Amino acid sequence: MTTKRGQQVIAIEEHYWDVEVSAQLTTADAGGPNAIQERLLDMGELRIKEMDEAGIDVQVLSHAPPATQRMDPETSVALSIGANDRLAEFVSTQPDRFAAFAALPTPDPKAAADEFERCVTQHGFKGAMIHGLTDGLFIDDQRYWPIFERAQALGMPLYIHPAMPHPAVVDAYYKEYVEDFPGFLTAGWGFTVETATAGIRIVLSGVLDKYPDVQIILGHMGEGLPFLLWRIDSALARPGNKPMAFRDVFSEHFHITTSGNFSDPALLCSIQELGVDRILFSVDYPFVMNPPGVEWMEDLHLNNEDKDKILSGNAKRLLKL
Repeated sequence: MTTKRGQQVIAIEEHYWDVEVSAQLTTADAGGPNAIQERLLDMGELRIKEMDEAGIDVQVLSHAPPATQRMDPETSVALSIGANDRLAEFVSTQPDRFAAFAALPTPDPKAAADEFERCVTQHGFKGAMIHGLTDGLFIDDQRYWPIFERAQALGMPLYIHPAMPHPAVVDAYYKEYVEDFPGFLTAGWGFTVETATAGIRIVLSGVLDKYPDVQIILGHMGEGLPFLLWRIDSALARPGNKPMAFRDVFSEHFHITTSGNFSDPALLCSIQELGVDRILFSVDYPFVMNPPGVEWMEDLHLNNEDKDKILSGNAKRLLKL
């Protein structure tokens, strides 16, 4: 295991399916080709084998979208508790290879905050993952602020992850091209726009002013936001906008990962904008396979100290691994 240079590798956006939760998924959320579904459900030999072959020491596991966020509140709470308990049991069998983010029953915000706390205090989870919208609402809506309050109290981050865009957005922006180019709706653009919007809204909402110690993670090299921070900040500084140091707030509260975006120019931009201490390695397994991510990191023209930070050091610090 580890890289050819002997560096530890911790991948923090690596997905799985809980059997009971996945049984509730609709066809639209069914996880793609059979090979992906097989890997989502595999929590044993195949997963470990592919980690070892790529040189990945630790995966931080999270339920694939939409997890338990598109259910009625009672069902969401029950299935979240069960899924998190089963994930904790699995992690406990190989704690040197796996850690976990909690799945939260966001249809019941108070229960979601309580489940976040239970997973951290009882199971040692390293944060929680939010998948897109809940009941058509972004996570910055004030009814979800108890989740941020609990994140601050626990000292654990929230990972804001893509899920399918709002149906009205799909209809207005993507529908003409979905049949020929389904990736346009998802990782090719739709996921990016939806999740970047969630990140911007979190800053604008004021929730980070109220809970100033909260830390947020965005995948896929920050969903494009590092490239756009200067322009967003400049636009919001124009007359007519409420005073907002957008770039500063984002840079103080957000971390980004390399999941599914193994691009030298994107990484260089992100390092220049956010600093290397806020970038964490991840693959996005099994939607993206392990070897390209590790091989890309090995070939990067970065010094070993910065590579160590991205590959494992920053994750250890942020997630208290």
